Amino acid sequence: MQLKGAVAIVTGGGTGIGRAVSVRLAQAGARAVYVNYSRSGEDAEATARELIDLGCEGVTHRCDVAVDAECREMVAAATKRFGRLDVLVNNAGTTHHIPHRELESLTDQVWEDIISVNLRGAFHCSRAAGPELKKARGAIINVASIAAWRASGSSIVYGVSKAGLVQLTRNLAIALAPEVRVNSVSPGLVATRWFRQKYGDEAADAQEQFMAQHTPLGEVATPDHVAQAVLGLLGMDLVTGENLIVDGGVHIAYGPAAPQRKVD
Repeated sequence: MQLKGAVAIVTGGGTGIGRAVSVRLAQAGARAVYVNYSRSGEDAEATARELIDLGCEGVTHRCDVAVDAECREMVAAATKRFGRLDVLVNNAGTTHHIPHRELESLTDQVWEDIISVNLRGAFHCSRAAGPELKKARGAIINVASIAAWRASGSSIVYGVSKAGLVQLTRNLAIALAPEVRVNSVSPGLVATRWFRQKYGDEAADAQEQFMAQHTPLGEVATPDHVAQAVLGLLGMDLVTGENLIVDGGVHIAYGPAAPQRKVD
């Protein structure tokens, strides 16, 4: 897939992985990136300015992906402005940090909050974008999580939502074929502000250091590592319905697998 001149929508595009993906798209020659946000308006504006400096038209658009009508309006606005849509990156996500043993804390509202954004929101955006992506023979990338594959993550509901997103990827890959390819990436721990805001810098530093010591490649993923995977999948013209895990190799070991150190 040629990204030069492409038009993209990146949900949750103002911060973390979404920002990194937006920047990578601009660097690859994208004509325009719609930087979607729900709450982080200032961050989205900062990202849009960064894209403009890279020669890409960065446009901010507030949309709650849990609301179908808002997703449809966002896609309509992008296609009206630029006449096409080539790429959709479903990155918007939310969670509640609830220990897995606290089953009584998984209220109906918790389920609704997380599923409505992480899973239903991705479906809303994909359905709305489908017709335009078909015209452009475009692609969708869903940002899932290692929690889709292992009993880990910020809560049971978060893991279930991401597992559902991986399955949604497969189903959409069939539903939108042959014109649109649909793939997903599943990051492990990523060094973003999300964890730091909840637990503080000290806890985040300790967690990242521990994970780096028990990761075959010896480091924790950054948002740009995930963006590399997204751009890689966009460039694979005969790959659809697949998932790429981005965790430095942690998932390939049954237990902790520290990097092998050379002994002199």
